[in-house]
Amino acid sequence: MTDRIPILAGWEDLADREEWSGIHPGDPILLSPDYRVDDVLSLYLCRSSFSRLEHETKRNYTGDYCVFFNFLWGRGKNWNEATADDLWDFEDWRTRSPRNPRKVGGARWNRGLAALSRLYGWAVDRGYMLVNPVVMRSVIGRNGEVVSVPAARAKHARASNVRWLTPRAFRLWMDVGLRGHRADGRPDPRWVGRLEDRNAAYAGLLLSSGMRLTEAASLLTFEVPRTRLEGSRYSGGRLARAVTKTKKARTYYASAVVLGEVEGYVESSRADVVRRAQVRGRYDRLSEWRLVTHQSGRLRRMLHWHDRDGVVGQTPLSEATVAERMRYFTEGPEGPEPLWLWLNESGLPFRPASWENVFRTASQRCETVLTDVMAEPPFATPHMARHSFALYMLVVLNHLMDQRMGLTAEERRDFRLLYGDPWRMVQDLLGHAELETTRQIYLAPVADLQLRSLLAEPVADVTVAAGLTQERMTALFARIARESEGIQDLDERMEVT
Repeated sequence: MTDRIPILAGWEDLADREEWSGIHPGDPILLSPDYRVDDVLSLYLCRSSFSRLEHETKRNYTGDYCVFFNFLWGRGKNWNEATADDLWDFEDWRTRSPRNPRKVGGARWNRGLAALSRLYGWAVDRGYMLVNPVVMRSVIGRNGEVVSVPAARAKHARASNVRWLTPRAFRLWMDVGLRGHRADGRPDPRWVGRLEDRNAAYAGLLLSSGMRLTEAASLLTFEVPRTRLEGSRYSGGRLARAVTKTKKARTYYASAVVLGEVEGYVESSRADVVRRAQVRGRYDRLSEWRLVTHQSGRLRRMLHWHDRDGVVGQTPLSEATVAERMRYFTEGPEGPEPLWLWLNESGLPFRPASWENVFRTASQRCETVLTDVMAEPPFATPHMARHSFALYMLVVLNHLMDQRMGLTAEERRDFRLLYGDPWRMVQDLLGHAELETTRQIYLAPVADLQLRSLLAEPVADVTVAAGLTQERMTALFARIARESEGIQDLDERMEVT
């Protein structure tokens, strides 16, 4: 597509040419095996509704396209020459064929099928193809309406490969994987951590708040909550609509301990990398940034800014996208500094997708360090912290309702009618649109258990009835882990101080 852009006088800058053609930062450009760029495919990727999808969705869908297009290329076909038979053969190869060493499950197949349905539906609507290779069928939707779905869609696909960690397993994972501790719990003198306070603060924030990876990764410095709830160890913050998956603003809560770790990172290693970047003039060389001069509004906070060219603008905080947030700066004591909370070693915004590598590296270290003392060393992903938060909150909320508040069965019914039961409270904390997502996926280990039985004293020597002590919580989660699949806990022979 870029070959058709005229080279006009004064248009020597590549960014200007991309803007003229509708190519934006982050838009994928696919090359065929013979190094050609397809004009129509690029139009879809950069100018259709595909370009407005979330970054993670675009990345996943683009990978799915590459797999199918390579499959077609092996048959001597281009992407727009696919037929229904090609798709059915691809489904067989992708999910069942012994010739494929990397077969996928139903959920992964359904995601790729959704990506292909979007592409080929667009191509047929625009007249670039006559027949859609994705065969559709009619089914009855949740509300009794007739909807069309791909006929090749896998049935009873597991919506997510969900895993959980008990609180003590997550603490061990953080200590060994992110803080460089040894198997005996002591710091390893050979450990050379890279921004370990940043990594530990971010991981702790995910577990404490239940935020998604991008939601926590795109926080600005002034969005970190500092006011505690009255008489509580938690503080409430607000997630802007533009950074949430559901595109709805919501309140989140985080513990004072975790928020203290975030503040410690801001005042130590973050301040250091900012100062080094200022001394080296790194921020002065950035081509695009917006200096936020002040904020206004209470019900609708507005960011007032100007850029390097003197252009003055204002953006509602609720509408500021992740990409825009990465460009916001403020005037600090020693010069401009980013408003983006999490920074890399160069003092620049740490991209959300990079957190996956941080968690992966930490899990690999746990595997190396703990293999000799644990049968199954803990591993974690950013989303597993969210799963574990949901499980923890369900147990705590049920304890508060059934034991600490001392409600009778009738009072408990009235309380739930007024405020909602713990399942719905957890749903609100997670920001799920459907309660079934909370029940069937995130909280599957306890979805079929009677809560009174779940919260009964798990071991005979636990006698504290007034509250959930750490010992009781540890014993309780150890019991849940033993009775459920997918929950990581510590081996009985492993003692962590």
